[in-house]
Amino acid sequence: MDNLQKTVAIADGELTILRGISFEIKPSETVAIVGVSGSGKSTLLGLLAGLDVATEGDVIIDGVALSNLDEDARAALRAEKVGFVFQSFQLLPALTALENVMLPLELAGKSDASGIARDYLSRVALAHRTDHYPTQLSGGEQQRVAIARAFAASPTILFADEPTGNLDAETGGNVIDLLFELNATEGTTLVLVTHDERLAQRCQRRFRMNNGALVAGD
Repeated sequence: MDNLQKTVAIADGELTILRGISFEIKPSETVAIVGVSGSGKSTLLGLLAGLDVATEGDVIIDGVALSNLDEDARAALRAEKVGFVFQSFQLLPALTALENVMLPLELAGKSDASGIARDYLSRVALAHRTDHYPTQLSGGEQQRVAIARAFAASPTILFADEPTGNLDAETGGNVIDLLFELNATEGTTLVLVTHDERLAQRCQRRFRMNNGALVAGD
């Protein structure tokens, strides 16, 4: 990304959320972004994934500048290359856990969507909850379904907003292991916003958001 900035209109002018962020993430790298609430971490992650548009600057994914794409083209790029774990889960309430994980696989034309989805639900310890709807699942279980959905599509790059934030210590540890297994076996680039020190310490690089600016961590 190059000189990434994000401002929004407010009642008495403009609010700058991100200011002058420039850095490169290499293929297969693992990166953690930490910082206090309200520092701009989730906004940055949304821009990197093409879920939002920068006010200035650009994000380039695999040689493609997001500023050159319309909304449909950005969605197509995400479907092909990007996985995203939302802090708010973003599960479809009318679909079961299995169906939520299967959906992006079916849209991508995978022939064994059900088998792949069942495998990843098993890997996040939810094999016994495949037929349950989101309203029948706890917050931690919904988070695990969202993680399985992101993993199952084998993305080139995975963005995750607090992937262990709603999980107990044991399940959170299992999810961390799964994240880095995906990185090791499939070369998936990981970009993680987190307050979980265990997760941040396992990443190759750590950055800290401070009042809309990004600085290298320790």
